[in-house]
Amino acid sequence: MRSIDLTAASWRKSSHSNQDGGACLEVSDDFAPAVPVRDSKVPDGPVLVFPAPGWSSFVSAVRDGQLGD
Repeated sequence: MRSIDLTAASWRKSSHSNQDGGACLEVSDDFAPAVPVRDSKVPDGPVLVFPAPGWSSFVSAVRDGQLGD
């Protein structure tokens, strides 16, 4: 996969992130067909980049409760 310059990315916090500072996930919608994902508590840390169809399938599975507890 080619390198993506994320310096100008706009990030949004997942609606599943909790309010007490834990489990905070951010995604950027600026790089279709790729979806960068990071831990909001470590904004300068590593970023995982997923193909958009795979990320969409994952989000759907979470939403539908298919991944268990």
